[in-house]
Amino acid sequence: MTRIADTLFRNARLADGALAAIAVTDGAIAAIAPEAAAHDIGAASGVDLGGRLVVPGFVEGHIHLDTSFYGDAWRPYVPYTAGFDVRERVAIQHRNMAAAAPMAERARHQLDLCISNGSTRMRSHVMVDASVGLTSLQTIAAVREQYRDLIDIQLVAFPQSGLLTCPGTADLLDAAFDHGADLIGGLDPAAIDRDVKGHLDMVFGIAEKRGVGVDIHLHEADTMGIFTIEEIAARTRALGMQGRVTISHAYALGDIPADAVRRVADSLAASGVAILTTAPGARAFPPVAALRDAGVTVFGGNDNIRDSWSPYGDGDMLRRAMMIGHRSDFRTDAELGIAFEAVTTAGASALGLANYGLRVGARADFVTLRAAHIPEAVVAVPKGRSVYRGGVCIVRDDELIASPARA
Repeated sequence: MTRIADTLFRNARLADGALAAIAVTDGAIAAIAPEAAAHDIGAASGVDLGGRLVVPGFVEGHIHLDTSFYGDAWRPYVPYTAGFDVRERVAIQHRNMAAAAPMAERARHQLDLCISNGSTRMRSHVMVDASVGLTSLQTIAAVREQYRDLIDIQLVAFPQSGLLTCPGTADLLDAAFDHGADLIGGLDPAAIDRDVKGHLDMVFGIAEKRGVGVDIHLHEADTMGIFTIEEIAARTRALGMQGRVTISHAYALGDIPADAVRRVADSLAASGVAILTTAPGARAFPPVAALRDAGVTVFGGNDNIRDSWSPYGDGDMLRRAMMIGHRSDFRTDAELGIAFEAVTTAGASALGLANYGLRVGARADFVTLRAAHIPEAVVAVPKGRSVYRGGVCIVRDDELIASPARA
């Protein structure tokens, strides 16, 4: 025996199909060796993974822990009265949440769901505005602390009701970073606040003051949305914030011709601005392959899970990879690999996770799947998963072993 590890995981199937032994020491991957060489690695304990596919823990890149009703009473979806309208939907959300179970309880149920499906890293947007103040953020930050041994969570201070049109919100967003926020959010600068420059001045001003990243919801369509995207990219370059800015949804990228996409994609790549997509319903969404070809980081998230915006959502990022691939018409193994990267390595890149991945030195967060390889995993979305956090099993065959919600 040439090395000593805390735990040696035997018969782990890697993405290339090879069987390997994974040594974990102090919660990190200390070595990955061919299974035939496993006898050279000494360990205090051993786990036989039985040839299951081993992949990095999934990255949930966009979710709303404060607004989900998962685990609460079913709340029927209320249709729009006259087409998509963010303000109308926010008003419906306020009414629903006033009658819902306590926010912390609902957030814990949602986290249990996501973790049991394999998510080990997450970015959640939390509403901060004059109607709720900092209460929602404080509540979710406390839940995050309860779950710190199970999942890493970034919190985005999200001005759901607008910024300029909701007096007092700017000050609350600034104060949010004294109460657990990690990034500053924004929402439809042209459509909601009717002032792209003023909105972005505030968002990027707080980001610069607090030294934090930016993640802006952008539902704006067509040329309006493209104008906002280009303004965000320009701000990012001017402030040297490459790699720290995300545009979530960016529907407008799915509304324009291919030649226009290439031009905007080049600007996004030069600015280091990432794009988050959920591959939503019947709505046009960013062309994943074209953006990736230009060098843009494109990653995935579940967004709404059984809330006022949608009755759907199961907290499964592997299923989200399938949806991204299916809606993108990905068919080849290489294309299916792109869909998988959207919920793993691309998400880790967008979230700035330095200790992520199935590699030596990274924290030993991984999921075992009943699949021969990644393309099969994407299309089959197999269940019966086990999840390891720092080399410790926290989910066995889809069941979370110890939940703060149950405690």
